[in-house]
Amino acid sequence: MSGYVGILVSDPWLQNQFTQVELRSLKSHFTSMRRESGRLTVGDLASRMSSLKVVGENLTEEERASFIQNYHHNLDDDVDFEFFLKVYLKLHGQASARTGSAAKNSSAFLKAATTTLLHTISESEKASYVAHINNYLAGDEFLTRYIPIDPSTNDLFEIAKDGVLLCKLINVAVPGTIDERAINTKRVLNPWERNENHTLCLNSAKAIGCTVVNIGTQDFIEGRRHLVLGVISQIIKIQLLADLNLKKTPQLVELVDDSKDVEELMSLPPEKILLRWMNFQLKKAGYRKIVTNFSSDVKDAEAYAHLLNVLAPEHSKPSALAAKDPFERAKLVLAHADRMGCKRYLTAKDIVEGSPNLNLAFVAHIFQHRNGLSSQTKQISFLETLPDDSQISREERAFRFWLNSQGHSTYINNVFEDVRNGWVLLETLDKVSPGIVNWKIANKPPIKMPFRKVENCNQVVKIGKQLKFSLVNIAGNDIVQGNKKLILAYLWQLMRYNILQLLKNLRFHSHGKEITDVHILEWANTKVSNAGSHSRMDSFKDKSLSDGIFFLELLSAVQPRVVNWSLVTKGVTDEEKKMNGSYIISIARKLGCSIFLLPEDITEVNQKMILTLTASIMYWFLKQPVEERPSGISDSEASSQLETISNSTMDDSSSESSMDENGHL
Repeated sequence: MSGYVGILVSDPWLQNQFTQVELRSLKSHFTSMRRESGRLTVGDLASRMSSLKVVGENLTEEERASFIQNYHHNLDDDVDFEFFLKVYLKLHGQASARTGSAAKNSSAFLKAATTTLLHTISESEKASYVAHINNYLAGDEFLTRYIPIDPSTNDLFEIAKDGVLLCKLINVAVPGTIDERAINTKRVLNPWERNENHTLCLNSAKAIGCTVVNIGTQDFIEGRRHLVLGVISQIIKIQLLADLNLKKTPQLVELVDDSKDVEELMSLPPEKILLRWMNFQLKKAGYRKIVTNFSSDVKDAEAYAHLLNVLAPEHSKPSALAAKDPFERAKLVLAHADRMGCKRYLTAKDIVEGSPNLNLAFVAHIFQHRNGLSSQTKQISFLETLPDDSQISREERAFRFWLNSQGHSTYINNVFEDVRNGWVLLETLDKVSPGIVNWKIANKPPIKMPFRKVENCNQVVKIGKQLKFSLVNIAGNDIVQGNKKLILAYLWQLMRYNILQLLKNLRFHSHGKEITDVHILEWANTKVSNAGSHSRMDSFKDKSLSDGIFFLELLSAVQPRVVNWSLVTKGVTDEEKKMNGSYIISIARKLGCSIFLLPEDITEVNQKMILTLTASIMYWFLKQPVEERPSGISDSEASSQLETISNSTMDDSSSESSMDENGHL
């Protein structure tokens, strides 16, 4: 994405070829293509563009590849969005000429087919995901009347319409994400209850790292197949890649030589770790090529034949390597996988066609089933020298998922690595305060020269000071160097600024006045008090909040029907507190709050996350039309309530949310 974040393309000629709606649709497709393997090269385009309806259906992959190679010779170059659009227009022109459609430009075509441009789905992917669902949700009591699902039908999309299936699938991928007490599981749900389930699903999907920008509850209710399948694909991918980190699989240190390399390995996205593991095993097998993607590099099935031979030699047959036809070799590879007890996730046809999602799933499952790594004490001792700060890890997770929810052009896999060039921070700043970034002096990735990264980060710090962030002794180079505490301090203030601006911009209560932590604190106390409770929050680090009762009363005050008090514990023991914390998070997400905290953040009273939770509930409530507010509070009453708080003699310090010199609470 070039230049101005608010404009999807900066090239005036390209702007004239598409409407903004068409550009957003194509941008969504481009982003998902690039996310499949972490980057998108010119050489990837021929196979990845197969799902674009006219281009994919009317040109073979060989024809697309031939044209692209003539258009741009270096196939290893990275593709940005504008280059993607130019290739798309050229290919579309060729496809249109072949079919005889008289389209002067893409828009003429798009206006005639905007509902189908990006809406094709892969039947192979659907069948694979249905098999996955049938396997992992077979024992679910509620879903037992639907499973097994027939992959040859569209039953998957019908079953997904009530939201229960996707919520359950999220919990399979990341256990405990959704408190299942919050899911509406009546046999027949009314529209309100279905909408709540989908809202819970979307906000929970964001909270485990899915990208659901421009997807709404109505898309699921209407069963829009490409969007439903896209979310299912991301959820399953997160599940399959869950073990590709050193915490879950410490044996991965075998891939590196020393502790410095371990830190580098820890910063890689799971897909890259999977590729590194695959190449590590292939090297043992004497395979000389380097596999760089899960598409074109595995289409001939040779890499798979060598990989399975080295992992499970007892099941190998020489015929796989001897086969000259890639399709035959692919069939033999899958037979080998069957003998190992590995689930396929794909067919021989999917291998030779280079389906990136299904190949990734296949390799990830092989890794889960048999990774071929040893447990050498000497190597695993490297991990003992690395700092283990669970608080930093939790905050990094929350900020990572929040950043990804903003719909950036780059997916964040590791905050401390991926913000170091400053670009993602500039994009985020421009989203939370449009127009504040001077894009003329910004340097777009990839950035090779270190001083260009420093320039970006210097602007990040300068803007932070404009926004009155506490940035004493913080310079752009601290971000470039990956200083964890300073990066977290900056991101916390950016996240806090964002929610305060959202509250300020609501038309009926702030009158353009600044909203502070004190306003949020007092709003919450007033809501709970007006509902007849004596609970009170003295500050955002009030230890009495650990039992969760105050937040359940706050949620009940803003929407009485949302809390089932028969499911609430007294919050005395640690286990009871955790159960309440889990229920609070799922209920808030079910209402529509986009939050990224964990139950531990409530039970341990993590001041930052408590503030964002309270502010998110406040923002949701104040967005509701007056007639839908159960308390019947009018605009003028809401305004008056905050006006009273604003004019009170309370000082901001009473919220106990002041920052230290590094921006920490």
